[in-house]
Amino acid sequence: MARLVFVTVPVGKQDAVLDILDDEGISYTLTDETSNREYTCAVHFPLPTNAVEPILDRLRETGINDDAITVTVETQTVLSRDYDQLEERFTEDEESPEQIAREELQSAAEELVPASMPIYAAMTIVSAIIATAGLLLDSAAVVVGSMVIAPLIGPAMATSVGTVFRDRDLFRDGVKLQIIGAILTIASAALFAILIRTGNLVPPGLDILSISQIRERFRPDVLSLMVALGSGAAGVISLASGLSSALVGVMIAVALVPPAATVGIAIAWGNTALAVGSGVLLLVNVLSINLAALLVLWYMGYRPEKWFRMEQTRKTFVKRVGILLISILILSAFLGTVTFSSYQTATAEQSIQNDIESILDEPVYSEFVLLEVQFEYSENLLAQRPSKVTILIGAPRGEAPPELGDRLNTRIDEIAGRNVAVQVRYLTVQEPG
Repeated sequence: MARLVFVTVPVGKQDAVLDILDDEGISYTLTDETSNREYTCAVHFPLPTNAVEPILDRLRETGINDDAITVTVETQTVLSRDYDQLEERFTEDEESPEQIAREELQSAAEELVPASMPIYAAMTIVSAIIATAGLLLDSAAVVVGSMVIAPLIGPAMATSVGTVFRDRDLFRDGVKLQIIGAILTIASAALFAILIRTGNLVPPGLDILSISQIRERFRPDVLSLMVALGSGAAGVISLASGLSSALVGVMIAVALVPPAATVGIAIAWGNTALAVGSGVLLLVNVLSINLAALLVLWYMGYRPEKWFRMEQTRKTFVKRVGILLISILILSAFLGTVTFSSYQTATAEQSIQNDIESILDEPVYSEFVLLEVQFEYSENLLAQRPSKVTILIGAPRGEAPPELGDRLNTRIDEIAGRNVAVQVRYLTVQEPG
């Protein structure tokens, strides 16, 4: 991808500017300035994307500053032997990564910020309603569809770009829109879910935690953090590389829309544990996206143009990264607890399964076959423990010695470390022969 650069040259700077362009082997066209302003000419030249920043840096050294007009336009095709050589040189230069210039990045971030608050609010509300319907229908396709229209990538990227360029207005707009977006999504989802519930559009007494799309956001684990960090990093890389951010916007919406809609559903059903679990997931994702975007931008070398703003920007960067990091670490204690609990649960399930199989392998029970073991859990947010175990056993006559059920019950209680309701069901199976 190429860029066409247009620069107005101040009086007395023409020779210096043209010397730089000639030295870099850049083809250019020159236009006389006739507007009677403090410019002597305007120069146009094509550049590879990763050459824009270093070339503009050299031109700034000649005295071209904010008073001059600099325009960078994306272009598809450039036919020039000099341009081909220039592109090859900058492609081979490892110190010139494929990323757009500071001004273009800042402009791209500003364009991603919704210009119309009513439109932003409307798209957010529609996205929340579709996500809520998809969650209650347990339809992954509908949930993904809600993410496509969610206008959430702009505010997330604006916050980070505003920080590294010390653009307070852009930073404030990004933070404000992220907060408004989260509140609108939760409120819209809650109101829509209340209408659905009171209108009897779902079965009465529906257990929302029986819906897999909702249950997976009930007890989020550490892997959820990785999704948000990856989304934030991918968003900034696509933005800084001048690539389409549409697909990355969907990825960011994955981390934000479903958890926020789940909070709304939990409010409608009065499920405090679900509201807390999905609310923590939403907060962790928002903070992680912003942290990843901020770190990647700084790593890619984006800084304020003026040197005297560097120290203040560095202090602001360190302060905001510190706040985000500490907040994420605090919330990650919850994610870590859930992850460890899930590991314990999986281990206990496997131990129970193995012990049942070992008992049935004894010669006295050789005619019995283990068909299935079903686990039911209480709605505990942090520690998930089995409240009931149902064992389905195939028996030739549909019955078994009474002591078998007692042995299984005792062994499961020992593994769980507590009294667990155990139900043993015998199903008649056809004897061989």
